[in-house]
Amino acid sequence: MRIITLALQSLLTLLMLASCSTPGNMRSHWPEYPVNPFVIQLDIPGPTDSAGGLIVADLNGDGRMDYLVTVPNYLTTHAHDGRKLWVIETDLWVGGSSERIGLPGHHGPGVQVTDVDGDEQVEVLFLTQDGTLHVIDGATGREQWTAKPPIPKGAQRWEHLVVANFRGAGDRDLLLQATNAKGYRMGRFLAAYALADLRRRHFVPLWERDDFVACAHNGARLADLNRDGQDEVIGATVVSADGKILLRIPLRGHIDSIFIYDVRPDIPGLEIVALEEGGGNRIFLYNHEQLFWETHFRHQEPQNAAVGEFDLERPGLEIWCRSRYNEHQKPFVFDAQGEKIADYQMDDVAPEGWTTRGVEVIHKIDWTGDRKQLAAAKERHISGDIGIFDPLSGRFLHRFEEKADRLYVGDVAGDWREELIVLHGNQLHIYFNEAENRGSDRQRLWSQDHYRRSKMTWNYYSP
Repeated sequence: MRIITLALQSLLTLLMLASCSTPGNMRSHWPEYPVNPFVIQLDIPGPTDSAGGLIVADLNGDGRMDYLVTVPNYLTTHAHDGRKLWVIETDLWVGGSSERIGLPGHHGPGVQVTDVDGDEQVEVLFLTQDGTLHVIDGATGREQWTAKPPIPKGAQRWEHLVVANFRGAGDRDLLLQATNAKGYRMGRFLAAYALADLRRRHFVPLWERDDFVACAHNGARLADLNRDGQDEVIGATVVSADGKILLRIPLRGHIDSIFIYDVRPDIPGLEIVALEEGGGNRIFLYNHEQLFWETHFRHQEPQNAAVGEFDLERPGLEIWCRSRYNEHQKPFVFDAQGEKIADYQMDDVAPEGWTTRGVEVIHKIDWTGDRKQLAAAKERHISGDIGIFDPLSGRFLHRFEEKADRLYVGDVAGDWREELIVLHGNQLHIYFNEAENRGSDRQRLWSQDHYRRSKMTWNYYSP
């Protein structure tokens, strides 16, 4: 493993740091970056296929979100102001097509960040191609320890990792997941470990399963659904913090994508939205206890979704589904009760010159600071433009000329609104809303456990 560090920074960056405070509660105020978009040059190759992605996390403890980018054989990190922190060159496992080669799937970052030992300094965790877990100091990139837990019979390697809280002791646990090595690969194998046990190479899991019904195209999601202080593991099956199956939804096909939100505020806890391919092409809403509804729109495959507060006149959140069509997409929208409330053709609403293949990598985004949320996406099947649109009507509000290879949405400004983070070759482009934030007194999205989990385990199908 080779670590490369950089100590120099530009005068512009020094001036920017001098003008901005960095309080411990991770709040700051714009203007933050001197240009929009702010460009960060990376010293690694750009992506050549769908392997690798990006996340943000506070690596150096200054209260600001830093950038982590993965491509095959490289993990690079840059501070919030663009300074390179460190780069690791190693046989990092980042996958591609999960059904063919395993998790974490298209655009999956393959990396996690947490304070492993409670010393208030974060570590970065990733897997290499032999299934070894590596734990790296977040500030310096120095390796702290490794572990190689046994691989389940029938699997090729551990492929996906998620920081977890299974014992109620905070983010001190880890979920490992693997697909079956032969045939159509699905992430059926799970093992839950205490990170302290892995560190001392005590490879007795908290629990393990070989019958998890996973989302077909991305890894398991974790969230504290019932708000008891412990995480559940989420796919077509919901698994408790102690490894017991709590619920199975009545799938006939497989899940393409999955999302976790408080869709129904009248129901305690969080709910799960899952999109089925085949078997009726249904949309499901459920939690750890029951299936609330299943629905479809003319049995059209929903494939990808965005879930958010798109209609302020209706209770709960709305579910926008893209549709599967390779060209001339026909999105449709359901309310929190499973009733269809809108449908339209993307050709009628997309900006002039936008690809007829439509949109992909669709994120819910808090862009304006108002209650109404929007969706962000990139042009489908090309390194193309990005846009922000109203999911209810399809109307595009913003279009940014780009050659986007990856699109990530996250709150990096500190005013709880979210920004667009684009990987363009070997550059990051960060787009922010320069308008005044009328809701700047709201708590940051990173305070929500399920938001943090989703932003570290996202991929192409389930941003």
